[in-house]
Amino acid sequence: MTTFFIIFIVIGLFLLLPDAYIIFGVLRNVSWWWKVLFFLPTLAFYFVVIKIFVFGDTRQGAMNWLFRLSLLVFLPVFIFAIISIIGKGIGLFWEHGFMVFNWIALGVTCLWLIVAVYGLTLGWKKVTVEKVTVASSKIPESFNGYKIVQLSDFHIGTYASSPKTVEKIVKKVNSLNPDLIVFTGDLVNTSSSEITQFEDVLSQLKAKDGVLAVLGNHDYCLYKHYVAPDSPQKELSKVVATEKKIGWKLLRNENLQIKRGDDSIAIIGVENAGGKSFTDRSDLKKALSGIPENEFKILLSHDPSHWRREVLPKSNIDLMLAGHTHAMQFKIGNWSPSKYSYPEWGGLYSEGNQQLYVSTGIGENVAFRFGAFPQIVLIDLKRDTMPFVHGKTS
Repeated sequence: MTTFFIIFIVIGLFLLLPDAYIIFGVLRNVSWWWKVLFFLPTLAFYFVVIKIFVFGDTRQGAMNWLFRLSLLVFLPVFIFAIISIIGKGIGLFWEHGFMVFNWIALGVTCLWLIVAVYGLTLGWKKVTVEKVTVASSKIPESFNGYKIVQLSDFHIGTYASSPKTVEKIVKKVNSLNPDLIVFTGDLVNTSSSEITQFEDVLSQLKAKDGVLAVLGNHDYCLYKHYVAPDSPQKELSKVVATEKKIGWKLLRNENLQIKRGDDSIAIIGVENAGGKSFTDRSDLKKALSGIPENEFKILLSHDPSHWRREVLPKSNIDLMLAGHTHAMQFKIGNWSPSKYSYPEWGGLYSEGNQQLYVSTGIGENVAFRFGAFPQIVLIDLKRDTMPFVHGKTS
């Protein structure tokens, strides 16, 4: 038996077992054609999974269908099956346990479907503004009240089906009248071609001191199958050229000073400083070159794990701005599953005199968000020794 068929069978068993349990354990008295109808969505999901993971179809459309079917088909069935199986076990000791838990399973499944439908239709277009005041005695008087808008993780190809949302984002950013706009990486999902239809609108982002950007792991265009081995490098070059074309200044392990009279602050940008299996092309030492020791320093670095890995132990950078986590595009209150992968996954963090703000992103890998809605971050610099003040508006 070939490896292909082994994978085909293993994936099939994992995906289809919950359906089999429900069909033969819960719906056993239902007509056969109802059972067939119940089974068909999972069968469709099965073939999308095979198409992507066996045949390597990583196009954005295929990934979106995989995610939609995961949320609307596989997860509801899986949730119901797990709760029902628990009820079957309780039913061994309590006569009505199986029936009661099946009703609970149905309720939880319906609740999840409401969350999934909202996130897939409206949640990923609900743009919010997060306001943060950063206070420090190192901020020069001339920069007291200086406004920085942070955008992160556009994944612009996902907005191909909703270009009006990008227009809405740009208008909202400009309405904030920022002194500086910074973008902390992942402009694209897999390809430079995603930017083409958005060049005009993205070029309309305006700030007194312009738009500064760094690269994220997706901007290196490594998540797509190419025939030619140098294709990712060519795609990266196109991403870089397009950012320049639309008026963004890309910082690649370098820094620049922003001046107000005799005062200045330093903006430092590194290439993606990925932890774990992500691309790491950063050079913090090079990026810090030439900056006065006591100058207020802001680092743009896509991956928040860079903060603990290198920024805290090896620098006196005052504020780092990051993205990358998206809060896994799902948040309830202050909880997100991303907390199990990243100690700093969204919001404001501090250690000693050094601070980190992690944006949960303005875009998405796939068109879904619930709780962790698209986020514009407005940072207000204050010359003060008081702690941070953190607020939110929509």
